[in-house]
Amino acid sequence: MAARSNLSAAAVNIFLLLVLPRVSHAQIFSFPFLQPESCDHNQYFDISALSCVPCGANQRQDARGTSCVCLPGFQMISKNEGPDITCKKCPENMKGVTKDGWNCISCPGGLTAEGKCHCPTGHILVERDVNGTLLSQATCKLCDENENSFTVPNALGNRCVRCEPTFINTNRSCVCSEPNIITGGLCFSNTLNFPSRVISSARYGELGMSFTSEWFAKYLQSSAAACWVYANLTSCQALGNMCVMNMNSYDSVTFDACRLFQFIFENTAGLRTVHSISFWRQNLPWLFYGDQLGLAPQVLSTTPLPTNFSFKGESQNRKLKFIAASYDVRGNFLKWQTLEGGVLQLCPDTETRLNAAYSFGTTYQQNCEIPISKILTDFPSPIFYDVYLEYTDENQHQYVWAVPVLNLNLQHNKIFVNQDSSSGKWLLTRRIFLVDALSGRENDLGSQPKLIRIATQISLSIYLVPGTKNGNIYPPLITIAYSDIDIKDPNSQSVKVSFSVKYEMNQGEAQVQTDIALGVLGGLAVLSSLLKTAGWKRRIGSPMIDLQTVMKFLVYYAGDLANVFFVITVGTGLYWLIFFKAQKSISVLLPVPAQEERLVTYVGCAFALKALQFLHKLMSQITIDIFFIDWERPKGKVLKAVEGEGGVRSATVPVSIWRTYFVANEWNEIQTVRKINPLFQILAVLFFLEVIGFKNLALMDSSSSLSRSPPSYIAPYSRILRYAVATALWLVIGILQIMFFAVFYERFIEDKIRQFVDLCSMSNISVFLLSHKCFGYYIHGRSVHGHADTNMEEMNMNLKREAENLCSQRGLVPNTDGQTFQIAISSQMRQHYDRIHETLTRKNGPARLLSSSASTFEQSIKAYHTMNKFLGSFIDHVHKEMDYFIKDKLLLERILGMEFMEPMEKSIFYNDF
Repeated sequence: MAARSNLSAAAVNIFLLLVLPRVSHAQIFSFPFLQPESCDHNQYFDISALSCVPCGANQRQDARGTSCVCLPGFQMISKNEGPDITCKKCPENMKGVTKDGWNCISCPGGLTAEGKCHCPTGHILVERDVNGTLLSQATCKLCDENENSFTVPNALGNRCVRCEPTFINTNRSCVCSEPNIITGGLCFSNTLNFPSRVISSARYGELGMSFTSEWFAKYLQSSAAACWVYANLTSCQALGNMCVMNMNSYDSVTFDACRLFQFIFENTAGLRTVHSISFWRQNLPWLFYGDQLGLAPQVLSTTPLPTNFSFKGESQNRKLKFIAASYDVRGNFLKWQTLEGGVLQLCPDTETRLNAAYSFGTTYQQNCEIPISKILTDFPSPIFYDVYLEYTDENQHQYVWAVPVLNLNLQHNKIFVNQDSSSGKWLLTRRIFLVDALSGRENDLGSQPKLIRIATQISLSIYLVPGTKNGNIYPPLITIAYSDIDIKDPNSQSVKVSFSVKYEMNQGEAQVQTDIALGVLGGLAVLSSLLKTAGWKRRIGSPMIDLQTVMKFLVYYAGDLANVFFVITVGTGLYWLIFFKAQKSISVLLPVPAQEERLVTYVGCAFALKALQFLHKLMSQITIDIFFIDWERPKGKVLKAVEGEGGVRSATVPVSIWRTYFVANEWNEIQTVRKINPLFQILAVLFFLEVIGFKNLALMDSSSSLSRSPPSYIAPYSRILRYAVATALWLVIGILQIMFFAVFYERFIEDKIRQFVDLCSMSNISVFLLSHKCFGYYIHGRSVHGHADTNMEEMNMNLKREAENLCSQRGLVPNTDGQTFQIAISSQMRQHYDRIHETLTRKNGPARLLSSSASTFEQSIKAYHTMNKFLGSFIDHVHKEMDYFIKDKLLLERILGMEFMEPMEKSIFYNDF
């Protein structure tokens, strides 16, 4: 079987090699580039070979250039589909050729340039009788223009048809004779009360120019007259379209498209309205909401839509069902169509992303740059849209609500009223288009337009009814801005366009609540700062209120106010995150970027004030006093050589400084100990944001999902939601770290602070720290064994005795374990401390520049020993005038961070567990 299979495969390969053409590696795959216009008159353009091919005998190129036709005087005797035809010369007595080219015929009225029979004006050419039999001689029949018939030749000249009704109605004939007026192929009486000086110009206010439009010149007056005289529906729509092409701009002086429309609207007041809408007159399109001041706010914020929207639940309604009645430029109704699929979105995208614009609650933003050549190809003629929002009432009946339009290019008496910040001055309209490449054609409708107008910015605004709990909204508003493009080189020009959907609600109540919270918490911050300042005054032992006190209060207030701003911003962000994402019936919408500016300001203030507090804390930390009290005592005397005397004498055995250095080094190391690991904190937050997908909660849509599919639309991020998600994650992970550190890590793995206290006890060294003038901290590290400068064997023995409780406990107070204290020292003790400390820091004369000189060094050594002896004796209660007592802090003292008792005569040591 395997051999048979191999033979079959070989046979197939041989067959392919024999049958299929072989491609030479040297073959060049190119050919001359030719266009149909480059072919001669006796050649046609072969659409398969993309080249010019000669026509046959007695033939020439047809009008399209892609086939051949017989020369004048030759009839066609055979024709295959395409350019393959056969021609035969007609006889001398029948030199004419029929319209279809298949037969020769005698033409008594002469021949045309194409060799066909010619008939005078008002006549039609007859080549066959009623049953289709070819006549030997063509005849020309005069169309009957009398009252009983009113016929004229049709456009092809082969039939008599009834002439235009306006001719008959005006002149009772098929001729529009003076003094009647003919325009746009229609005939009108000059006795009608209709403006005769019509301005056929298209306005381009953005470029500051206007010129005569060929489209307006041909059809504006006729459309207006037909609409006014005959109430022709398509003519009225066409007139309305030309008004919209002129940006709905109205000028009371000139009779342009909108002035003509307004003239007809005002003079048809006797007609009924459509659907009881006063702005919608019978037979006319609805273009305007009126020009009364203050009308726009009434339209936009008076009557809510009679439908509800919800994100979740069985009766959820999350789709904005926009539909549009579309019309072509001639006023013909095309169809009702939904806006889904990118009808109003010029930027190309997938259908899923385009339709996301109409998902309620999803802030939508789309931007792109489109070549002008593509726009000219895709939009040769404008399409006009009247946009409505479809909804269902309580009885399940379908209705549509007209969506108003704010055209930013509209001029009312040459003023751009819709660009005013006050909505009371706006003039709302109805009809829109995307691209107008027609009115910009100056002399020929078939030529390239001189100017085109493009809707470069379309924004759909949804306003939530204040206080609603059921998702009620006001009528949406379409804001549209057009750009006028001067066409020079369409292939190199491009235009930027955008489409957006935004949701807004009145943030006044939220701002009031924020201001109340800021006022209350700000007042509490003042009280907190006063307490801190009072505590600081007590700790420095100064009862006077001076400039330094005021500055200290301001610094404390800056820190507390930063906390207030942080609490308010975090609370505000979490409020919007929870209530917007979790709501079923819609009652809140996210603030728009302009409404977030207050939050951004608060965050900036919090950062600036916190930076000031940080600098203050840094200055406080670098100005504290730390002294390491060495309790070690000399172990005897040794003989020591006396320099310069040549003899020896006994001297006290020096105490090793290495224990002090070691403890000081460990003190420096524990300065970086934190209950939060910064690297883990950052990585954990990034992990939850980027990997788990918490960042998707900050998107401006209603979804609370942590993952989004790549084909779906990704809404822009909300700054307030990003702040809320980021700070919430940061705080939660930080709190979890603190809990882990305090509950588990310090208990079962490592407690560096407790280890440092143990090290002090093992080293026989205490730490005396003054963070303020009369306040500080004390770590009692005095060894219970009397000395620590010993060998390994004795050190191990001491630890064993301590483990077996064969010695006293390490606490400052006998039979206690308390080794850490907060201390409040008396002013007398501080004065004595300063006298000793002054000799350590004072450097006089030239020694100031020579800090390493022998005298300065000896002075420092002497001051160190003096301070060590003084502090040791102070701890041992030697100085009765500077004694201290130990007590527990009250709960309120711990909460407020201040001491109620002043160390008047005795210092106070507070147990710090």
